[in-house]
Parts: sequence; C-alpha cells; structure tokens
Amino acid sequence: MTRDSESASLAALWRRIRVARGEEPGDLLLTGGRVLNVFTGEIEPGDVVLADGRIAGVGPYQWSAAETIDVSGQVILPGLIDAHMHLESTLLVPVELARVVVPHGTTTIIADPHEIANVLGVPGIEMLLRASEGLPLDIFFMAPSCVPAAPFEHAGAVLDADAVAQLLRNERVLGLAEMMNFPGVLAGADDVLQKLACAADAGLAIDGHAPGLSGRDLVAYVTAGIRSDHESTTPEEALAKARLGMLVQVRDGSSAKNLDTLLPLIRDGKLGRWCLCTDDVHPDDLLEQGHLDARLRRVIAAGVPGAEAVRHTSLVPAEHYGLDDRGAIAPGYRADLIVVDDLDRFNVTSVLKDGLVVARHGRYLATPSAPPVPQQNSVHLSDLCEEDFQLRLGADEAPAIEIVPEQILTRKQTVRVSRRDGLWQFDSRQDVALVASIERHRATGQIGLGLVKGFGLKRGALGSSVAHDSHNLILVGTNPKDLLCCAETLHQMGGGFVAVTDGQPIARLALPIAGLLSPEPAEVLARQLDEVHRAARSLGCSLPAPFGTLSFLALSVIPELRITDRGLFDVCRQHLLEAGLRDRSES
Repeated sequence: MTRDSESASLAALWRRIRVARGEEPGDLLLTGGRVLNVFTGEIEPGDVVLADGRIAGVGPYQWSAAETIDVSGQVILPGLIDAHMHLESTLLVPVELARVVVPHGTTTIIADPHEIANVLGVPGIEMLLRASEGLPLDIFFMAPSCVPAAPFEHAGAVLDADAVAQLLRNERVLGLAEMMNFPGVLAGADDVLQKLACAADAGLAIDGHAPGLSGRDLVAYVTAGIRSDHESTTPEEALAKARLGMLVQVRDGSSAKNLDTLLPLIRDGKLGRWCLCTDDVHPDDLLEQGHLDARLRRVIAAGVPGAEAVRHTSLVPAEHYGLDDRGAIAPGYRADLIVVDDLDRFNVTSVLKDGLVVARHGRYLATPSAPPVPQQNSVHLSDLCEEDFQLRLGADEAPAIEIVPEQILTRKQTVRVSRRDGLWQFDSRQDVALVASIERHRATGQIGLGLVKGFGLKRGALGSSVAHDSHNLILVGTNPKDLLCCAETLHQMGGGFVAVTDGQPIARLALPIAGLLSPEPAEVLARQLDEVHRAARSLGCSLPAPFGTLSFLALSVIPELRITDRGLFDVCRQHLLEAGLRDRSES
C-alpha cells in the first residue's frame, strides 16, 4: 500500500466512524424497513446508513445521508452468494451474467473455471479474471485442481501444481477448486498431494467433489483438508459428509437437482453447515426461474425459517471462503444488500452493491464497462468420414451408458443390439443411440465410440462442444451421416450446439469463445436454446435439457460409465472398456 492509498483508507475509516456517530452524513440511508441479523436470526426495525461502499451503521438510531430510500414494510438482507458454480455453463460472458443474476439479489459468485481451463489453460482463466473486473457482481475464482479431469483424457491444457500455485497468488482466487480426483487423493498421488499442500500452506479453502464416497475412504478424503462438497444426491450421503465437518453445498442446477431430496435434512436442522449452489445452470433457466432467490423461495416454502435460509446463503459461504467483509448487515461490512417485500414471497425489490443501487424491481441499472472477451476458434479436427462413426461389435450385447433423469450420475447397463456385418445398427424399437467423443484440441483424429440408453432419439443426431470436463466434441445419434454432419457443423461454428437430420443442420447455437461461451445477450441465447431443444424433441428426444445431459456424458469423474475420446470409461473400476475406439493419430 502506498502512502497516498494508506491516507485515503484512513480517511475513509475515520469518515465511517463519524457517520456511525451521527457527526457526518452518510452517502445513502435505507429507512423504515426491518433488518435481518444473520448472527442472531432476529428481524427487527432499523435503519442502515452507508458510507464509501461500506455499512457505517445499523439500528434504531437517527442518521442522515445525501440520499434516503424509504423501504417501509420491507426486509433488508445481505446480498446472496452462490457458493459453487461454473460460469461457463451459463454460456454467458461475465458482464452479461451480472446483468441477469444481480436483479435477483446475487452479489457474489464463487466460480470454478475448470471448463475454460481445460480448453485454454491458465490464459483462459486470466481472460475470465480480466473480463469480470469492474462489475456490480463480485466473481471470485477457485484454482482448478483437475485439468484434465482424468489423467488419460486429452484436454486442451494441463494444470500442474506449479500452475495452481501461480493462480493461488491472485487475490481473487480463494482456494483450490473441487478435487475431483478422489482416487488420486486416496492413493496419495504426488501431483494431487502437491496441489492440496499449495492451498493448505496458503491457508485457503479446498473444495471437494466426492460422489458416493463413504466409510473410511470418505474419512481419508476429508483428512486431506477438503472441507466442502456439492455432490450429495441422497440424505444419507449429505449427512455422512456433514458429520465429518464438511460444508454441504446443496446443488440445484439445470441438469443436477438435489435440493428437493435434501430439503428434509435442512428443515429438520440436521445438516448444520450448508449453503446453496447452482453448479451448472443454463441461461434460459436463469431468465425463466431466477437465480438463488428462486431456490430460497422453495427452501422457505418447505418450512425452513427465512432468517436461517438467508444466513446459509450469505454468511455461511462468506465465512467458509474467508470473505470476512460480506455476508451480514453489520458495521464495517461491505454494503452488498438486497431488499425484499417479505421473506415468504422473497420478491427482490432493490439490490445494492458496494453501496450503490444496481437493480430495482427486476431492472438492471448498472452500466459497467467490462473488457470484451476475445473470440478464437478452438475446434480443431482432422478430416472425418462416415466410417469414423461405425461401431463394430463382437456380440449381440454391449455395454451402454444409461441416463438417470435429473442427475448427472449414470448407470452402466448391458443392452441388446442390432448388428449388420458386425456393425451396430440403429433400431427404432430400442432407446439406444450411438455416442461419440472426438478430440478437438489438437486434431489428433482420435474418436471414442459407445452406446447410450435414454435419449429417446428416433432419427438424426445432436452435437456439442461443451463436454465436461475435457470439452472434446460429443455427439449422439442414430446414423453415421448425421453424426458426421454434427461434427463438421461444430467445426465450422467454432463450437456450440447443433441438431441434425437427413445430413442437414436444423437448429444451432454458436459458442465461439473456447467452444463454451457466447458474447450474445442471455435473451438471444435462451431463444436459440429453445430452438435447439425443440429440434431435439422433433428427433424424438424426451429429455428436458438434452444438450446439458449430453455434455455430462463425458464427465469421467462421476460414476458409473462415461464416454471419452478413448472410448467408454468405467469410473468405478477406473478402466476403459473394450468398445469402439477409432485412433487415427498414428495413421
């Protein structure tokens, strides 16, 4: 800190003290409302006076300010914090994400940028850091722990312990992101332990990712310093993690929805420390449903006291991530506030960020000047042909990925198949389609093939450049011609989503930034998403979010069976299955 900045900081501190004592007017006064105290759970009448972006005073005292806002009959709450999300899953650049979520009361997001890291590496994370500066939404990041997600996958980058250590030196990086490689933790893999030590030595948070882990393995995982997890899909799993001191991040996103399942534990007060997170949420859902406010309405409607629900969506995540300047309405805290009509309806009427009104009655008032996010075509393919999408099978039964509705978990199934000359043939009487993963970062020509049950396709194909976490191209379809058209269209667009039938695209959505993000407004993307979803339904797909479900079929760290560019991968047994690998990288 320079002498000038130190003087300015001392002057601001002295001013807040004088404002609190009523000796000097503040910048803004919220008067006539009731104030939620997240420390005690009380909701009492009181005013809140702000100065220099901070809360100078709160309580039943007389203050003056340059501007006064009457919030009579309403409740003043701390700004909401999304404790774990992947910004890239919204498909939105940061400035557009802020425009969408801030009117719903979200003032802070903890983002894991491992999606863009898998494509562009550290430069991609630095790009998001720059693009999220100066917004009325604080976006903090965690340093990705598993890039690539599995050691055998071909991602666009590799982040080793040195890269993680470099990222952790940034003041906006709060710790180590979800440690998905729980087998590496339990086996004491050197690179995994080095990353854990980097965060622990810096006194920073370490996020977890341990779907289904239990017993001594879970104890050992927590012993490694991992203190949170967002993968609980049953009450028993959540309770086991809570008993070991983990912060249970209750996930409710577009594809994975665990809130309703875990609500009885929350209502009965058995989880202790919990918070809400969206993990992966799509722009159409944000526009139609809202953000954390929509989840809080459901929590409160289920019988959880409003004061408790808000505390676990503000103070609890703030304290967990070392954000000691926010999460409460108390003197000296950052003036990130929201005003709601009442806690039951939870309609957000005003949002303040750093003491400025940035949204009112759903209207975004801020005009930030964020730097543009550069576009670059990150989809690199070798020449493809229809033969690349022919799956040769040696029997009339084959392993298949079975989709679990509204979960990102999958099941490993054995299905009967139709063959001709040893090649898989689509049978409209079966709900089985071909799934393909194509390496797209270095044009190696490597293609993994397999089968998937549960998409409902009757014809055509769907394709995406969003394929967690390595983000190779992922396709699902009924015939080689349409699968080839999907791949070629995604290549031409620089990434995105596409639906194809009879060798022609019938709907598409372009994601020209790393094959993950679009510079378009959320409303445009929502309309395009609706178009590709309707196209998918016209092909027979019965899933509510087909491209979200498709993108998770490649996530090789969540049980049971996944598709990678090296073929089908059994997550539980940690090995590749003998099915459908086409590798032309050495031809």
